This record gives sequence, structure tokens and C-alpha cells, in this order.
Amino acid sequence: MQKNILYIHGFNSSPLSLKAEQTRHYLREYFPQVHFYCPQLVSNPKGAINQLEQIIQSSHTNSSWSLIGSSLGGYFAAYLSEKYNVTSVLVNPAIKPFELLKDYIGEQLNPYTEEVYQVTKAHMVDLKAIESKAPSFDMKQKNNYLVMVQTDDEVLNYQQAVEKYQHCRLVVEQGGDHSFVDFEQHLPAIADFFQLNRF
Repeated sequence: MQKNILYIHGFNSSPLSLKAEQTRHYLREYFPQVHFYCPQLVSNPKGAINQLEQIIQSSHTNSSWSLIGSSLGGYFAAYLSEKYNVTSVLVNPAIKPFELLKDYIGEQLNPYTEEVYQVTKAHMVDLKAIESKAPSFDMKQKNNYLVMVQTDDEVLNYQQAVEKYQHCRLVVEQGGDHSFVDFEQHLPAIADFFQLNRF
């Protein structure tokens, strides 16, 4: 069984973000048999979801997926996790991005790619359409999520994630910030959660 990990970056981010790079390097060193995917997402929700679904659906039947999603990527990962019943690690995940990103409607610049693009009201509608339900107290659902938040996240209210994912595995760290400080220290625990096996 081929193991695939799909890392989903956040808003105005890229595969060159620190957490994505740390994950890539960690897997290359300790789990070289795992296929790691981290695409540059297009700058609209529908396009991004289509892009991610094509990656998952294009894989060989004898393979399994796990997802890591950061911020808005965590929101996308939750939707995909429910749709495909796969395990996901959500890092400082956005819970209601269709409310948060209203303040970003208009022209945006991705600092990694230098792409200039528009955030629109229609994007908020598209985000709302893929909102996932809060996992209930059910072992099968509980085991699908590991949710990691830091309390000094300056972008998102971490308590929203704690409330929504209260029945899941939760890591709540005091301090930190939206980037999730010292993320690389959690990679061994993430590998265990995904049940990765070293050769």
C-alpha cells in the first residue's frame, strides 16, 4: 500500500512556507517511501478544491492518503477528510473563513508567488458551501483528526477550533502564533498519527 501525504497551505501562502518545507524534509529523511504532495493552490476556493480532488483521485487504487492543512488549508483539509474519509492534521485551522476573509475582499498579493489576484464576495459563498460539520463523539470520526492550535494565534481565535473539534485529538499549546511555532517538533507525533512505518 502506497502512502501519500497531501500538505495544503494557507491563504496567501505556498509550498515554500516553513511548515511545508519542514514536513517535506522530515519525510524525506525518515520516511522516504512516502509520497509527499504540496501544490501551489490557485487563488479561489472552487479552483483549489478541484485541484486537490484531482490529486487525490488521480492516485493508484492501491494507495492511501493523509492530509495536513494549515489555516485555510485546514478548512480545505476538513472538507476533503469528510468526503474521502481520510486522516487529517489541522494546524491552526480556519473555522469560518467566509467570515474572516470578508476583510480581504479586493486585490491581494501573494508574497511567495507575487501573484496579484482578486478576493470576491462569491469566494465567501463558495467557502461557506464546503463548511464541514463538527465531528460528533464517535470513535471513527475522532480518529480522523489531530487538531493543533496555539493560544496566541494572532489571526484566528483558537477557541473556535477547540470547540468544533472537542471530540477529536487536540493539541493546545500556550503561546505561539498563527505560524505554529516549533511545528517541526510535532512531526514525529504526526507520523505516528498517520501510522507511518519506517523501512
